Amino acid sequence: MYGVLHLRVIVPADRTEAVCTMLTASHGATNLVVIPDAARSPRGDLVTSDIAREAANEVLADLRALGLERDGSIAIEKIDLSLSDAAEIAEERAPGHGDDAVVWAELDRQVSEGTALTWTFVTFLVLSTQLAAIAALIDSPVLLVGAMVLGPEFAAIAAICYGLTRRQPWRIAQATRTLVIGFLIAIAITYVCALVSHWIGVIEMSRLPDERPLTAFIYTPDRWSFIVALLAGGAGVLSLTAGKSSALVGVFISVTTLPAAGNLAVALALRHVSEINGSLLQLAVNFAGMIIAGTATLLVQRAMWGVVMGRKGRTASGQRT
Repeated sequence: MYGVLHLRVIVPADRTEAVCTMLTASHGATNLVVIPDAARSPRGDLVTSDIAREAANEVLADLRALGLERDGSIAIEKIDLSLSDAAEIAEERAPGHGDDAVVWAELDRQVSEGTALTWTFVTFLVLSTQLAAIAALIDSPVLLVGAMVLGPEFAAIAAICYGLTRRQPWRIAQATRTLVIGFLIAIAITYVCALVSHWIGVIEMSRLPDERPLTAFIYTPDRWSFIVALLAGGAGVLSLTAGKSSALVGVFISVTTLPAAGNLAVALALRHVSEINGSLLQLAVNFAGMIIAGTATLLVQRAMWGVVMGRKGRTASGQRT
């Protein structure tokens, strides 16, 4: 059975009973275990429970209200397989479906990591941009796909979407800074490599070919480019919120953000003005489409889950749904 999360809480002894009462009352919690005085740092009781994904936000909010984020510890991990009738019953009683539930604290952590300008982020961006540049030179769609899969930029794009829905300008600014600096470094390094390669004769052409039937789409954006970016942005956010990492790979392959950056670097080195403009426009179209669709998807998910919780409240009051 899937969709069950394991909750581990370190609780000061004076609040253990309140935590147990809250978890017992929750429709989505089961398999409650208490080990008194098990924790040493911070000191307290260890309370564990299995909770349905649909109930995670409610349980986390109640735990935070008890101050356990400050005075203890709250941890949640995914369970790949749970063989438990009690857990199945908890999932059935919890409102909605696990795939539709967004654990906002989990998403917050994921997008926070996406705003960090790390050595790993920049390295992956440089490598994928260089692959895309080679693909542009030899008109290779296979290398383009490789560049797309390597690209790490969607996490920062998702952070912008999340910041817009949560009205957090600081998060938007951090993610934008990471994207801008990361892409500038990747394009600059690829530009230098292309320039040196041209000087020493590795790149023999004086400019990029006017006709590249297999990769021309990366510098000639049209209405389909924007539509694909919209679809990819929505799918990417859904894959993050539902924990479907395999679907996120498909998103990477769908959009031509990194290919456009690689083509831009080569076009700058070979002074091919028309392709410089086309690559820049492709980058803008991709970013705009993914941010618009990703933000809209998060807003719809919040609204739909509000309806689910509203129905739960009416049901608890004894009204028909």
